[in-house]
Amino acid sequence: MLTILASGGAQAQWQWIDGSGAKVFSDTAPPPGIPDKNILKRPGARTEVKTSDAATSDAAAGAPVAAPAPKVTGRDEQLEAKKKQAEKQAEEAAQAKKKAETEKLAKARAENCERAKRAKTTFDSGIRIATTNAKGEREIMDDKARGTETKRLDEIIRSDCGPMPQAAGPQATVQ
Repeated sequence: MLTILASGGAQAQWQWIDGSGAKVFSDTAPPPGIPDKNILKRPGARTEVKTSDAATSDAAAGAPVAAPAPKVTGRDEQLEAKKKQAEKQAEEAAQAKKKAETEKLAKARAENCERAKRAKTTFDSGIRIATTNAKGEREIMDDKARGTETKRLDEIIRSDCGPMPQAAGPQATVQ
């Protein structure tokens, strides 16, 4: 308990604003060049000195207090500009992502088309084609399997080698 009571005397008893505008806390008096209006607290005083003058100066400074109100509006404009910029960037990112997905799909379609055309050429050449069955054994394709595979390749060529289909939406027609 005594330590707490004794520490009260060790606190800074003087408080003033120096020539550069910085608050100074000290247990010694300010230098003689500091005017009385800049001394905020003296030893033994429980409240700040000239509190009535400070209240009067705050009331007199009412007009400058109203001046920051447009700055708040300026900050709102800046905030709105930042929001618009963020929305624009998000939209651009979404468009870039959509474009990348479209390009990836187009590339995959082109590869599938090319692969199907090569396989169709091989099937149309008439050479014997071997496949591997479930047991891992080689089997030569018969005419029925060859016809089924040719139809499948024709369907792949029809779907992947033509123009890119449009996204399904209200303009899509049912055939």
